[in-house]
Amino acid sequence: MFFQHVYEKGLAQASYIIGCQATGEAIVIDPKRDISTYLEIAEIEKLKIRYITETHIHADFLSGARELAAATGGELLLSDEGGDEWKYDFPHKGLRDGSIIKLGNLSLEVIHTPGHTPEHISFLLTDKPAGDVPVMVFTGDFVFVGDVGRPDLLEEAAGFKGTKVDGAKQMFASLKKFRNLPDFVQVWPGHGAGSACGKALGAVPSSTVGYEKFVNWALKMNDEAEFVEKLLEGQPEPPRYFAMMKKLNKTGPEVLGGEPHPAKLTLGQFKSALESGITLVDTRDKISFAGGHIPGAINIRDDSSFSTWAGWMLNYDAPFLLVASDERIAEITRGLIRIGLDKIHGYISDLNIWTNQGFELETLNQISVCDLEEKLETGEFEIIDVRGKSEYEKERISGAVNIPAGYIARSLDIIPKDKNVVLHCAAGDRSSIAASILLKMGYSNVYNLTGGISAWKQKGFRMLEGKPSDYHKEIDELILNN
Repeated sequence: MFFQHVYEKGLAQASYIIGCQATGEAIVIDPKRDISTYLEIAEIEKLKIRYITETHIHADFLSGARELAAATGGELLLSDEGGDEWKYDFPHKGLRDGSIIKLGNLSLEVIHTPGHTPEHISFLLTDKPAGDVPVMVFTGDFVFVGDVGRPDLLEEAAGFKGTKVDGAKQMFASLKKFRNLPDFVQVWPGHGAGSACGKALGAVPSSTVGYEKFVNWALKMNDEAEFVEKLLEGQPEPPRYFAMMKKLNKTGPEVLGGEPHPAKLTLGQFKSALESGITLVDTRDKISFAGGHIPGAINIRDDSSFSTWAGWMLNYDAPFLLVASDERIAEITRGLIRIGLDKIHGYISDLNIWTNQGFELETLNQISVCDLEEKLETGEFEIIDVRGKSEYEKERISGAVNIPAGYIARSLDIIPKDKNVVLHCAAGDRSSIAASILLKMGYSNVYNLTGGISAWKQKGFRMLEGKPSDYHKEIDELILNN
């Protein structure tokens, strides 16, 4: 048997290619949209990709299943569980609970494991030459290392009201199936630490059924009502682009036929695009951006969270420009197409193309934690904490208002223009994104807190703990009606 775990750090997303070396056939589970990885593996291992499948209709990334099927001629095997509302809208062979996928000497049994989504399935792998017992289970967003999939995304991100409690109850029932698997079966999930598909995912790539029974909080609970309450509490805010991913993955993502290569623009082309109103994304780090950037640019740093924040901040129906290095543009492009942001108009790699022609740069004000602490009681600053709600409720700076960064553009009615506004997060990256949005929206009195709350705590300055009594109702409404 051939097996390879393919992990994409930006979205903390795992996919798998499994092959029977005796027959030269392979199956890919939960492929990402940039499919070259699987094609290269198959070529090196002399495997033909015969089947492409996935555990469910994904919300956090755009599936590469159709892309890979078009490139290889492989057959799409997708879930037909969960009812008509949760079926894929494009041609495929349907899988049901108990279906068997035969791949040479390998056998994958389909297990319907609803909870995260109604149609969710897992795959139990048996390597026949090694024995008649299963060796691996591919759990997608059902069971993670140390956690289980969140059941609230359909309601919180995709707008299917009244589904999260039912999903939590389905998850409780599905876990009974998991408990019945042999303890020695390896668990290979669809995500790792950093994914928004759960709240406490482990950082190691795999586990075993027995180990999860021992350490996973969800598998220790026997009371359904208590389980439902605990599973739903404290889930992070789902990025707004999740609703778009759910829709596109159900109807069928566009087949690209290869990875796009954005054009490197001349000054004239770039200036013309800006003047037409196309959004500019500056992928440099927060310090470089603060020191000088093209007016109106949004700062989304090229790091492991780039895809997620691009999904939060960009309009899927509109083109956009990039400031990115020549060395990084290909990887940045891959990160964007993984979540369906295909409308890249072009890029420039160096701001000198702008400044050498006499065009000015804009700066983003910075304030140190010492300066802010000194002026905290003067009322001179409105402090906005752009971390997630659960982070804010755990500990916060006195007087800070919580507006998660992803909601900043929709919260302008409660952000004053007549006083200084200080934005902060944990270390300064999320607050740089939020501050750049406010600058773009015409706020001139914006400051980014250098070092964020981490620097504040290092200085030993006072923190408040626990859920505040005056949490902004407007923000609660924004998150509720995401």
